[in-house]
Amino acid sequence: MDNYRELWDNILEYCKKYTTETAFNLWFQSIRIKEFTGKSVTLEFKSEYFKSTFVKMYDNLIHDAFAEVCGIKLDVDYCSVEDETVKSEKKESNLEDFKNEIYTFDNFIVGPSNRFAHAAAKAIAADPGGQISGSSPVFYTYNPLFIYGASGLGKTHLLNAISYEVAKNYPEMKIKYIKAENFANEFIASLGRKNVDEFHDKYRNNIDLFLVDDIQFIAGKTQTEEEFFHTFNSLIDNGKQIVLTSDRPPKEIKSLTERLCGRFESGLMADIQPPEFETRCAIIKRKAQLLDLDMSEHNNVVEYIAQNIKSNIRQLEGITKKLQVLCKFSECEPTIALAQAAIKDVQNDTRPIGDVINSIVDEVSRTTGVSVEDIYSKKQTSDVSNARKMCFYIIREITDMSHKAIGEKFGRDHSTVMYNVEKFGEKIKKDATINNQVTDIINNLRND
Repeated sequence: MDNYRELWDNILEYCKKYTTETAFNLWFQSIRIKEFTGKSVTLEFKSEYFKSTFVKMYDNLIHDAFAEVCGIKLDVDYCSVEDETVKSEKKESNLEDFKNEIYTFDNFIVGPSNRFAHAAAKAIAADPGGQISGSSPVFYTYNPLFIYGASGLGKTHLLNAISYEVAKNYPEMKIKYIKAENFANEFIASLGRKNVDEFHDKYRNNIDLFLVDDIQFIAGKTQTEEEFFHTFNSLIDNGKQIVLTSDRPPKEIKSLTERLCGRFESGLMADIQPPEFETRCAIIKRKAQLLDLDMSEHNNVVEYIAQNIKSNIRQLEGITKKLQVLCKFSECEPTIALAQAAIKDVQNDTRPIGDVINSIVDEVSRTTGVSVEDIYSKKQTSDVSNARKMCFYIIREITDMSHKAIGEKFGRDHSTVMYNVEKFGEKIKKDATINNQVTDIINNLRND
């Protein structure tokens, strides 16, 4: 390892610029160069799980880093200590939705409305089902954890926070996060393909922590309810942890079978209520901090937003992000007038996210002269690539879509989108023409 220390330090310096501090410390610090020939390099990871997850997220970044540092494109191989090598391969992670470092416990604003749910989630993340301490009976009270509350109050944030914390501290644990709708669709598909046994094996024998969002979706779907009942029992009987979310408590979910209702109520129930005024102010300030929007001298603006948006955290965050964009492209400090415009934009924009993206791509196409078809294509010519990067950047600027969700829309992986957004952000700081194009596009979208 010492032979390659200087080379690897240079690679780390490059990668550090394009990752968050948390992601960098989690994913890059334990890697070592196992072999370097001048034409190829092999990176070694501490586990197969760690390796496959890293490759999925950072393969493009690693290739770019070696090309930059070494001056030539290298073949990059990956292996774990078990010596199972994957060459530039995007293998699927156990953690389906380990995607966004924003949705962590550190970034979850705690108040009277959510304190109990937050405390329960943190306890589970520290020791899922008692599997770490070996004291499973102590955690029967917490299993399942059933979190319920209206849309936009932070239930999914807590699921992501649990996933992130467990993956960070216990990388050997098998984590599965899924929306109930996707569970149902996957089960029905397995019936059609006549491979239900594979489905059973995936969900009953290969999960240590099972997180299911919007469980109310399966109510009234007889076959899916039956399947989930047996999956639930199998995991609980084997000491695995289950966390469920819903928009209402089990007894209020229409058409849910009594036996599933009983299972859901057998553990810990935690509700989340709309945030109080002080909590809403804290949420706005925290979101602004994450967006590098200085609100320290603008408490009147913070309070104005908090007074006008009372029941939905997602809207609070969306308005704060819209305010950041307006301030950035107006080149002025936050004001009540800009806050009013942000509130109006967010409350009036009820279009599905797919329509918003289509509008962005159409506007970028009109501005750059690159066709919509080419933007969505695999073409890598300079003009097409720049137009695509512009789309990535604007989508991140004016929506809450994750890098992964954007990648899925454009047929790219998470790390490619993240890298291109960072690079394009640097580019517009230096190029006034491109900066003006982006400003015009965002203004046109606001006026649609």
